Amino acid sequence: MKIKPCFEEISGFNDRWIIIAGLPIASVLVSLLLFGDAYERLDWSFIAVCIPMSLVYTTIFWFGMRWIYSEMKWRHPTNEAIGKRILGVFLGFIVLFFVVDFVLHRLFNSMGISHGVEPNHVVKFIASLILCALVITLYEAISFYIQLQRTVAEKAQLERQNIESQLEGLRNQVNPHFLFNSLNTLAYLIPEDADKAVRFLQQLSNVYRYVLESREAKVIPLSKELEFLDAYVFLLKERFGENLQVEITCSEQNRSYGIVPLSLQMLFENVIKHNVISVEKPLHIQVFCENGQLIIRNNLQRKNQVMDSTGVGLQNIRDRYRMLTEKEVEVIESHHYFTVALPIIEVNEYKIGT
Repeated sequence: MKIKPCFEEISGFNDRWIIIAGLPIASVLVSLLLFGDAYERLDWSFIAVCIPMSLVYTTIFWFGMRWIYSEMKWRHPTNEAIGKRILGVFLGFIVLFFVVDFVLHRLFNSMGISHGVEPNHVVKFIASLILCALVITLYEAISFYIQLQRTVAEKAQLERQNIESQLEGLRNQVNPHFLFNSLNTLAYLIPEDADKAVRFLQQLSNVYRYVLESREAKVIPLSKELEFLDAYVFLLKERFGENLQVEITCSEQNRSYGIVPLSLQMLFENVIKHNVISVEKPLHIQVFCENGQLIIRNNLQRKNQVMDSTGVGLQNIRDRYRMLTEKEVEVIESHHYFTVALPIIEVNEYKIGT
């Protein structure tokens, strides 16, 4: 047999303070609806009897409708089933009203306090319906809001996990073709220039060490990213020679800011993948800081035949920045240049990787 959970588990919130604050307020409203004439006449002896009666009615109806709501919410929990919940609550209210009205009418009569005080059934029905509608609407609104917040949080968590899994894949790639080309270059250098081969191997080691060290970091110091870029560019220039020109200018002050790790490697990889690099058409890449952004700009000379870009790398950078800051990654393409502007981040706002 399925065990029914408690109200808090069903609704998603604890209504203790709603009851503590809401019962007195609702009791006064019901008293005004039922005994408005007495309040206008300021008949205090009459009001002294009305208020306790209203409080009893209100308390019983509140907890009765609370139980009915929890039953309907438990049986029909989804937002799509709200119609069934409303119908169930309304039918439950009808039954509750006549039972409570019958019982309390007999009780107050036996105590001798209802004669000349208790209003007619139509007024009581309308007042009870208004009270119950307010209570159920309040509970349903709070429950919906909390469920919406949880859904948004779960979606954000799934997006974060998806972004991080994409990043992990990109890190693990860095890049099979790049590694293959680097090893070919190294194989060429060993018999030709042993000293240069050693330097090349050291820089290759630095590149992959950085990939491992930055694996868990959300943000990395810009100085570290630029050191990695120096090693990465060294390897690229061994392959492309003077056909690839890279200019990096960034002040020491700007180097103290943060950036998402491996963003420069991804951008450089895209530039090399999609542009012609030759003696006749050397590729120029500039990296510089300007107006709180790290600018990566290259002269645009697209290859005639190139596989379609998936855009995963650039989108991953955008997504990771969106999790850290409201500042946007800007992408600007003109006839002559392709530019990406990455926000640089204050290091004291985040846990910075080293």
